[in-house]
Amino acid sequence: MEELIAKRYATALSSASKDVASTASVLNVLTEAIASEEIATVLTSPIIPAEKKTEMILAALGNEAESNLVNFIKILGENKRLDLIPAISRVLNAELQKASNKYEGVLKSSKKLDKDELKKLEDTLGKYTGASITLKQEKSDLDGLRVSVDDLGIEVNFSKQRVKEQLIDFIKKSL
Repeated sequence: MEELIAKRYATALSSASKDVASTASVLNVLTEAIASEEIATVLTSPIIPAEKKTEMILAALGNEAESNLVNFIKILGENKRLDLIPAISRVLNAELQKASNKYEGVLKSSKKLDKDELKKLEDTLGKYTGASITLKQEKSDLDGLRVSVDDLGIEVNFSKQRVKEQLIDFIKKSL
């Protein structure tokens, strides 16, 4: 439900904004700020009036903020939807990625791949999807590789344990 509401607000903001990329970057910074527990508690608190919450967000934007973005934040505050800023930011980022055909993904593995291997994997995914993909490496306890590009709906998992189980199943079926 939150995603549907965020899409409507993101569509309105992107149509009213002159520079969607800079607006999205400002919303990304606000999302990071809202991620802190104290600010999230303030935004969801029924005790604090909506006007005070809106003033807090506008103060974080500063005086240099685009007027469309300021008005957007005021509308979110009036409708008690300031807690939707992270979801709106995700939707705007997804739209920007789709427009530029450049996507970011995550590669999880127990050991770090070198730059050449990572580049080959990005190129292979790029050929498969027709998009430019940049992978970010994360260390995990997985015995294998897991690549996911959420905005494209891609998830590839190579696990030694899984290959071993499939090989055993294949041998059992062939006997």
